[in-house]
Amino acid sequence: MAGILYLCATPIGNLGDITSRVVETLQNVDLIAAEDTRNSLRLLHCFEIHTPMTSYHEYNKVEKARSLIAQLQNGKNVALITDAGTPAISDPGEVLVRMCQEAGITVTSLPGPSACITALTLSGLSTRRFCFEGFLPAEKKEKEEVLAECASESRTMIFYEAPHRLKRTLEELYAALGDRRVTICRELTKKFETVMPCTLGSAAAYYETNEPRGEYVLVVEGKSKREKEAEKRARWETLTVEQHVRFYEEQGMERREAMKQAAKDRGVSRRDVYQALLGEER
Repeated sequence: MAGILYLCATPIGNLGDITSRVVETLQNVDLIAAEDTRNSLRLLHCFEIHTPMTSYHEYNKVEKARSLIAQLQNGKNVALITDAGTPAISDPGEVLVRMCQEAGITVTSLPGPSACITALTLSGLSTRRFCFEGFLPAEKKEKEEVLAECASESRTMIFYEAPHRLKRTLEELYAALGDRRVTICRELTKKFETVMPCTLGSAAAYYETNEPRGEYVLVVEGKSKREKEAEKRARWETLTVEQHVRFYEEQGMERREAMKQAAKDRGVSRRDVYQALLGEER
């Protein structure tokens, strides 16, 4: 009978945040796959866990996944842990999970600490709809494409960033998104935890004179409905009323419906559109 892969969330700073279920699981599995065995050794020592460990990280994720799956198929139970937080979130664990699913291996997740959710709840920004972006891509073209998509995103966005890249990332976000509200969360759950609600512009200015320290989560406000509607109106206003109505007619709308939709787009009455069409025809 095949074993089970357990995704075990570990503390992002405060060791007291580990769950008793995770501790029990780490004590009883046959093997722990850890992102950094040296870092994880401190956690295991703290909770008197003596289970053997093996490394599983970005640079061996495919080859090591095959080895772990072979052990799981032979009946061993394996726990996957990351340096901090929930495995498979901005983490090579997603590859192991997918390969286990393809091999018919049972995967279960033991919920616990997650930096992105912790930061979101502290942000003061909308939590009804949000998206996780993680670290921005390193490759310039790909990063530009992601930032262009984020510029029109209406959901709250969550980014991770390391201290040595924080200044540049804030400048890039400011250039792409404008002066949006942002909450900068630093060293979450740790002694020097900092939560700073501000704007992207003021944040970029602040870190020009204050050296970033620690790990950061940036929670950025999405584009408001009002901004989106204003952009739409501005886009339609580049067309004459006749061009606007014709745009919908060419998509198969009757003229009356096309006039109604054009009026809605432009934030005016259908009578205004009718009068404008008469004026353009003269």
